[in-house]
Amino acid sequence: MKVLVLTGPESAGKSWLGARLQQHFGGLLVGEYVRDFIDTEQRDTCLADIPTIARGQLALEDAARQQAPHLLILDTHLLSNMLWSQTLFGSYPAWLEDELLQRPYHQHLLLSPEGTDWHDDGQRCQPDLAERLRFYDDCRAWLRTHCQPFVEIGGDWAERERQAFSHTRALLGI
Repeated sequence: MKVLVLTGPESAGKSWLGARLQQHFGGLLVGEYVRDFIDTEQRDTCLADIPTIARGQLALEDAARQQAPHLLILDTHLLSNMLWSQTLFGSYPAWLEDELLQRPYHQHLLLSPEGTDWHDDGQRCQPDLAERLRFYDDCRAWLRTHCQPFVEIGGDWAERERQAFSHTRALLGI
């Protein structure tokens, strides 16, 4: 099983690209637990919610890992939980990073916010490109610091898809 993670700021195309990758390569796609959490709770999140959100994301990931697909595509993982918690609340539970570093991820596709428009879906909160670029830089810095395998994806939608497909083919050895 190869585990591919889509990461980066909001409105960069993670969910769209995850669906395109699954449609083309098969495997399982795990979505963002936090979206369902917000829809269910009908309120903004707070720092006390972060452990619940993180455990929910891990439960989705673990259930998919148990199925052992040839390709597991994660629309997000704990890095987003950590960085959003840091951005919104100034800190995050230390166990998130410990848990993240214990799990094998074969490739991260880090999606740039440049070249995409921000779309308000009722849950997003960074319409300013500079904010999304900071989040992108924070993702890249964490991935580099922790020697995680990643490639940067950018350009228009067709170019993002081309790059993601190329890197996924390489990951799968096809």
